[in-house]
Amino acid sequence: MMTIRFSTFLFLFNFLFAQTASSQDVITLRSAIDSTLKNNLQIREARYQAALSDQDVLQSKMNLLPSLGASAGGRISGGNYFDEKTGKVGNTTNKSVDGSLNLSVTLFQGFQRVNQIKANKLLLQSDRSYAEQVEYELVLQVFTTYIEALTHKALWSASEQQLNLSKEQLRAEEVQLEVGNRTSADVSQAKSQVATDQLNITTSRNDYELSLLTLKQLMEMDSEKEIILESPEVDEVENVMTNYTATHVFEKAIDFFPEVRMAEFRTLAAEKDVDIAKGNYFPTLSLSSGLSTGYTSSYLDQNGHVFPFRQQLRDNYSRYIGLSLSIPIFNNLSSRISVRKAKIIYENTKVAEKQTKNNLNKIVNQAVLDINAAKQQYESSEEVFISTRETFKVFQERYQVGLATSIELNTAQTNMNKAEFDFINSKYNLLYRSKVIDYYLGNEL
Repeated sequence: MMTIRFSTFLFLFNFLFAQTASSQDVITLRSAIDSTLKNNLQIREARYQAALSDQDVLQSKMNLLPSLGASAGGRISGGNYFDEKTGKVGNTTNKSVDGSLNLSVTLFQGFQRVNQIKANKLLLQSDRSYAEQVEYELVLQVFTTYIEALTHKALWSASEQQLNLSKEQLRAEEVQLEVGNRTSADVSQAKSQVATDQLNITTSRNDYELSLLTLKQLMEMDSEKEIILESPEVDEVENVMTNYTATHVFEKAIDFFPEVRMAEFRTLAAEKDVDIAKGNYFPTLSLSSGLSTGYTSSYLDQNGHVFPFRQQLRDNYSRYIGLSLSIPIFNNLSSRISVRKAKIIYENTKVAEKQTKNNLNKIVNQAVLDINAAKQQYESSEEVFISTRETFKVFQERYQVGLATSIELNTAQTNMNKAEFDFINSKYNLLYRSKVIDYYLGNEL
């Protein structure tokens, strides 16, 4: 019975806006979520951060490869100088050109570079989980705002109906006043009820428009764009499940929830940072190699002529290869302190991970309590609405035959109005609470 009445005033409300719907976009919950995930700036920022972390992983991998560099330069010398290519001291203007190719690679560095790759991969997974967390939170925000808007829309529609009823009652009072069956006090009471209903319309309309504005901001939509929200199926609330246990929901949530995964990856990355810091205790072994050649205008033959450029490049060609070993002996305890700091950070991330899981457990327990309370509130408000509606009808009939005063009638109408508003709020609150549970179960909203 309640479902029919509720769907009726939703239909009437939508009908009032049917003439302008052609110039407005109809937004479904699914399209609102998709638009938010596509356009919201918070998601873009989180994705860019993950992209930067991806580049950090690539860079740490590239650090395993040798470094290869080339150099070239020219010089004009005058006065006394020593020519390295000829091994002679000259006192004339000299022109020279040098070129070299150098390669270096670190063969061993306490596994620091390997551990850095592992740490960066874990940080990448953490940043990706953060991006997922931002998406999850925004989806819930969109759903919350969407439900709030529908609630205010339904309250607006109910207020319109109550205003029409109050106006009809006011007209009847004025007619009865003219024939002497009512007093001025009765008419004033009816006018007061009309003013109250008009205030309810203004309040619910403003709340509805504010919810639409918030939804547009989440979707990064022009605030001037006119939109209409698609209402869910009226009987959807009747099928809402409430037989959840907090333990079951928590076990589901902890396996996939992005915030938990993000904390776990950060803990693992901090553990790798300890290994990286310990790498400073080990020696560093490096390999280097290079080629060089050059040209000088002071390289003369027996006839005093400068040797040709190409010949000098061949004659002055040299190469080298070498190993170097760097052994840390004492570095002001910086290595030991770095390890200690890394261990402290690791222990702190473990605490943060535990705290994240505890917070999730607390939130899940509250969500289960909330949905059970919402179900009871919905059922109670439905019964109250039925009762107050029947009471209003009784007082209306009694008032028409003079057995009830206008104050009693207006009181009954006010109680019915409040009960209907409470019923609408409880309906959407139950729907919202059920979707919060779906949120933590990983179900699609």
